[in-house]
Amino acid sequence: MTVAPPLYARPFRFLAVGAVAFGLSGCNYMTEALWPSLGGDEPRAAAAPTFRQDIPPSAAEQRAVLGVEPLRATGAMGMPDTGRLPGGQTTAIGQRAVQMRSEVQNLQGAVQQRASAVQQMRADAVSNSQRYFATVAGINARLQVGTTPGNPILQGQWNQAAGELDRMSAEIGRMSQMSSQVAADAAMAAFLLDSTRAAYTLSGAVEEDHRQLALVEDEVNRTVVSIDRLLNELNEDIGRQSTYIARERSNLTALSLAIRNGELFGTGLSNRAFTNVAPPDGSPAILGVAPGASPQAGNPAQAAAGRRPLMVIRFDRANPAYEQALYTAVSRALERSPAANFDLVAVAPTRGGQSQAALAASTARRQAETVMRTLADMGLSSQRMTLSSTTSGQAQSNEVHVYVR
Repeated sequence: MTVAPPLYARPFRFLAVGAVAFGLSGCNYMTEALWPSLGGDEPRAAAAPTFRQDIPPSAAEQRAVLGVEPLRATGAMGMPDTGRLPGGQTTAIGQRAVQMRSEVQNLQGAVQQRASAVQQMRADAVSNSQRYFATVAGINARLQVGTTPGNPILQGQWNQAAGELDRMSAEIGRMSQMSSQVAADAAMAAFLLDSTRAAYTLSGAVEEDHRQLALVEDEVNRTVVSIDRLLNELNEDIGRQSTYIARERSNLTALSLAIRNGELFGTGLSNRAFTNVAPPDGSPAILGVAPGASPQAGNPAQAAAGRRPLMVIRFDRANPAYEQALYTAVSRALERSPAANFDLVAVAPTRGGQSQAALAASTARRQAETVMRTLADMGLSSQRMTLSSTTSGQAQSNEVHVYVR
């Protein structure tokens, strides 16, 4: 016999049946959404595809995967930051390394500026030289084809060339000043190098501090090489430019004499001589005397006795033209013996009375001084010339004898 449930339990049974039916309908709905029917109905629109972009891992992530410790932040010179104590404080050695790093950077900037200034000086020297030689070439070309004595056009060009030569001399002064500044930079670099090496011996440093000091030392050494190279180049430029300016001043002096006479001579006579080498015994070098030998003494007129003169200039008329012949004779003598000296002897005739002989001797000395000034204008140093006077019964007029010694 079946026992019917009590009346109060029936509503709960109806509720349970309803919940089961609702769940089955929901499952049917989800099934149809996930598995559409294969009937004749048109399928629903598919969802838009999703694009995927793979981002590679960063360098820090790669190092973390490989087990490599990330690098510390680097400074301006590519050096790691100073080592720190566990509390985050910087050691005194590390602070000193950072300070020296800043000083090295300032020194490198100063050296770079000086190197740029030297390049500008060289460019200015090239421009001045080009203008100078262009002007001198114009003067020589005019003298070569012939011109009037003291041509004012050539004189103006000569003044322009002299101005260019003065500007080139000013460049030598600038180079000398720059050389002093670079020498001061060299002293600063030496101080930084000594300070860096001394910092290794201080106590209270960590390993990172010594690595920083090593990097600072390397930078200082590279800076020292740059400073030494710049200083050597400056010294070479100063020496070369000084020799060049001295030679061209001699040439310009000879060119002035050529303009005054209206004929071309050539380069200065001093450019044909070599620089004398100091004797090995330490005694001063004397022109025309072999190293270690005693210089020739005595009156040049007496020393010239028995020698054949290089050239005899006769003043038998007013203003004789002797410059070109004198320049040629002295030039050939210097080609044979670059260290040769020259003795100028004024020779006066002894004819007539005593007063006439005295007057002739005085005139001959003035004429010899004129010849000496002419040689100086041609570029021959006055230290390489001696002047004396004598009389001769064979002379018919005042003469100036030039001897090579």
